Amino acid sequence: MSALDDIATVLSSGVRLTAPLAFAACGEYLAERAGTLNISVEAMMLGAAFSSVAVASGTGSATAGLLAGVVTGLLIGVVHAALSHRAEINTFVVGLVLNALVLGLTSYLITTSTFDSHQVTQLSVPVLRDIPAIGRPLFVERWPVYLLLLIVPLTWWLVERSRWGLELRAVGEAPQAADVTGIRVNVRRRQALLWCGALAGLGGAYLAVGEVGSFNQNMTAGRGYIVIAAVIFGAWRLGRTLVGCLLFGLADAMRLALPALGMTANSQLLIVAPYLLALLAMLLFSAKHREPKALGQPFERGST
Repeated sequence: MSALDDIATVLSSGVRLTAPLAFAACGEYLAERAGTLNISVEAMMLGAAFSSVAVASGTGSATAGLLAGVVTGLLIGVVHAALSHRAEINTFVVGLVLNALVLGLTSYLITTSTFDSHQVTQLSVPVLRDIPAIGRPLFVERWPVYLLLLIVPLTWWLVERSRWGLELRAVGEAPQAADVTGIRVNVRRRQALLWCGALAGLGGAYLAVGEVGSFNQNMTAGRGYIVIAAVIFGAWRLGRTLVGCLLFGLADAMRLALPALGMTANSQLLIVAPYLLALLAMLLFSAKHREPKALGQPFERGST
């Protein structure tokens, strides 16, 4: 195997592993800019992965499964928003409980159910797929990957250029001042959580019916937490956040590709490498870049 083939192998695996992170990261980035540190992104991805496989098996359509995953992530977002913004329960507690609940529920259901395997179709872009090294990894992928070409600029435009995004950033930076101007702070935060839920659901569903075609216990394996680390790594900027996702995806790809390429390395070290990278990124970048001032802080009208 030539060096170009080796690069193509690692890059192809990296793109596939980055895609679910990138979907969820677009949602988490938007939620955090609104002041909500959404711990339940792991539950959104894992629940969506399970429901996408279940619906795909029941309907015979991987696309229907993908849509079911989006709806599942959205519903978990609704529950999180209702508990943290309406019932005023601590958002971190809500997130951790949802993560534990979905992990336990899916672990039980997978032992009592049998699903047929379904995957969304691959899309091959003529001419571009023939570019050496990068052609097949970038231009021969499952079709949901190309949704990122729409979702990424749309997310950036919503946050940075729309009036809604201006209000969203205001509630993340100075919710009391935003409230005085008539902006409904918790409504904007709930809307951000719904966007996060839909995209995290898409990421989890893509992982299940895009790449694997089945569901395994704890399938997301902490990817939701890596998404949070990517947003911190990216200093709450969308472009940098996606670079963080790519780095984590490539680190995971190296874990899978090295043995296939005939290179030996400690297997346990390879398994923890992406998570060590995520932890290192949080340590290095969280102190150097300022997060939204009201990130993780509940809003109470009239408080200071």
